[in-house]
Amino acid sequence: MKKGVMILIIVFIGYYLFTNPAGLAVTARDGGTALWNALTGLFDTMIRFINALFG
Repeated sequence: MKKGVMILIIVFIGYYLFTNPAGLAVTARDGGTALWNALTGLFDTMIRFINALFG
């Protein structure tokens, strides 16, 4: 089941790449930006927590 889902996702990304490469690029850029913002927010919160705990 897991392998089938992975193959389906890869086929979908391949189809999306050939039919709309600009859309895939925008989606990847937006996803990367959202991931970066989430990680920086998480680490900022962790740093504030540790500083409040020991400061």
